[in-house]
Amino acid sequence: MALTITQSAAERVKAYLDNRGKGIGVRLGVKTSGCSGMAYVIEFVDEVNDAEDVLFEDNGVTIVVDKKSLVYIDGTAIDYGKEGLNEGFKFTNPNESDRCGCGESFTI
Repeated sequence: MALTITQSAAERVKAYLDNRGKGIGVRLGVKTSGCSGMAYVIEFVDEVNDAEDVLFEDNGVTIVVDKKSLVYIDGTAIDYGKEGLNEGFKFTNPNESDRCGCGESFTI
């Protein structure tokens, strides 16, 4: 099991954490949402639940995933990029079988 984060995404996370002034990393998970069924959720992490969380370290960033979400996002690579006026995190998940047209949700 593994999650990875590119250097550009790691730099962005570190900048967010520095501006925020606290946090040990980011949590990546999934929630039921959108037209395809699931959506990615990324948020800051201040505390880890040892019984429920799995930690990954890559490019100097801690990525925390709850065990229920890990089934859906194992192997995912997190990137950060800009396209025109849009910028944000991008997820490349080898488990995805389909993605909605707007790109907000996916199916396994």
